[in-house]
Amino acid sequence: MRGLGELEAAVMDVLWSSPEPPHRVRDVLEELTPQRKLAYTTVMTVLDNLHRKGWVQREMDGRAYRYRPSATREEVTARALRDLLDASGDVETVLLHFARSVSERESAVLRDALGEPPDGMGGR
Repeated sequence: MRGLGELEAAVMDVLWSSPEPPHRVRDVLEELTPQRKLAYTTVMTVLDNLHRKGWVQREMDGRAYRYRPSATREEVTARALRDLLDASGDVETVLLHFARSVSERESAVLRDALGEPPDGMGGR
């Protein structure tokens, strides 16, 4: 994910993948421990940094914070795509290249989202 370090991305994956947010630092640490040897304070610092950057929200629960993503993985991915388009210098050409690369299923999803009939004419 753009703008995140490796450990920050791993923490976000835990938060996005879990069905029961919000999570305490200990919850995130337990999910990460099988893959990595991390200290509690390391995960706490990463979550604090993610909060400061706006990636997560937190709420006080007793003496500890509970964390939840500020946006879904899909919303973040869509924003990253938007940023790439904006940075391209030629949005139309990039979109045309992208449109030629999508699968039939992806094409159907796009047509449906744009409210166009399957023939792609859209009433034009």
